[in-house]
Amino acid sequence: MPELPEVETTRRKLEPLLMGRTILEITHDAPHRYRDTHRAHGRRVRGLSRRGKYLMLHLAAAGAAEDERHDLELVVHLGMTGGFRLQEGPHTRAVLTTDAGSLYFHDPRRFGKMAVVPAGEYRGMPTLLAMGPEPLSEDFREEDFARLAARAGAVKPWLLSQKPVSGVGNIYADESLWRARIHPAQTHLTREEAGRLYHAIRAVMHEAVEAGGSSLGDGLGNYRQHDGERGSFQGRHNVYGRAGAPCPRCGTPLQKTVLGGRGTHVCPRCQLLRRRDA
Repeated sequence: MPELPEVETTRRKLEPLLMGRTILEITHDAPHRYRDTHRAHGRRVRGLSRRGKYLMLHLAAAGAAEDERHDLELVVHLGMTGGFRLQEGPHTRAVLTTDAGSLYFHDPRRFGKMAVVPAGEYRGMPTLLAMGPEPLSEDFREEDFARLAARAGAVKPWLLSQKPVSGVGNIYADESLWRARIHPAQTHLTREEAGRLYHAIRAVMHEAVEAGGSSLGDGLGNYRQHDGERGSFQGRHNVYGRAGAPCPRCGTPLQKTVLGGRGTHVCPRCQLLRRRDA
């Protein structure tokens, strides 16, 4: 599933294609997944932003003076396999046509979604509404994170909830926990553990964004950019997808287990599960 680094890379690459353009039409055949997209017709794209794993196109009335009270947002969630392409294909689910051409939303597994809403109005998107701070922003503070982590249950599902910090999914949770030497099932992190994890999250996310995210395998559902370019951070994965391979730090074979319904990769030596009272 595209996580923060992949969505941020998507934002950066779409920005020069969409900034200042007028959306002429958004076509699709699934109104329950692509809600109120007709409201974007005739609107000018005045900016692109990202919140966690969500991409936002900020829309203003074409030709009108800037007036944020009347702005709309096209909110896009890529789901598990969604992404934009320059050409139509067998898995095209929606077409975004501007005065400069068309972009095709490609989504083999059909979990992607779009919705046009008044700017900042996310009542129908509970995950987005309750999302924690951005991991690379000043709003993500070590002291706040440590205070929450001290009361948290199993740390990996807690991270995946998006509440303590936004945009961390399965890949980057595993990578961050390995760097911090914390078992994914650990509960009630100590202040020192929380500090290690805080800095690991920031480092992993920064490196992954600069690498354009992770592209796994060669299947149709795997992450690519609109021009077909792959991310390269998968070449730097220390633990994710490497079950049975030696841990880069200690040489112990890495293990894969299931935690909270998600495949989870761990080094049984570097990431010992500490008892709560230890």
